[in-house]
Amino acid sequence: MTQTGQITLSAHDIVPTLFKIFTNPFIIGGLALYVGGTVFWLAALSRVDLSFAYPFASLSYVVMLTASWLLFNENITPLRLAGTLVVMLGVLLISRSGS
Repeated sequence: MTQTGQITLSAHDIVPTLFKIFTNPFIIGGLALYVGGTVFWLAALSRVDLSFAYPFASLSYVVMLTASWLLFNENITPLRLAGTLVVMLGVLLISRSGS
C-alpha cells in the first residue's frame, strides 16, 4: 500500500481509487490469501470450539512480525519481540488445555 499511495474515499475520487486498488497485483494477491485463510478458519471452526480456536488466530502477530522483519527489513525492537513471545506463551497455554 505504500507503493499505491494515500487512498481517499471521497465521492469524486472513488472510481479511480478503486481502479488503483483492484489493478494492483500485490493487493489482489493479498485478498486471495485472505479468502484462502477464511476457508481454513471455517474448516477449523467446524472441528473445534471457538474458545479454543480463536486464540490461535493471534499467531498471525508472530507471522507478521517475522515477515515484516524478513521481507521489509523492519526494525524489531526488544519490546515488540517480548510482546510477541507473550502471545506465543498464551497460545501454548491454551493449546495445553485441549479442545
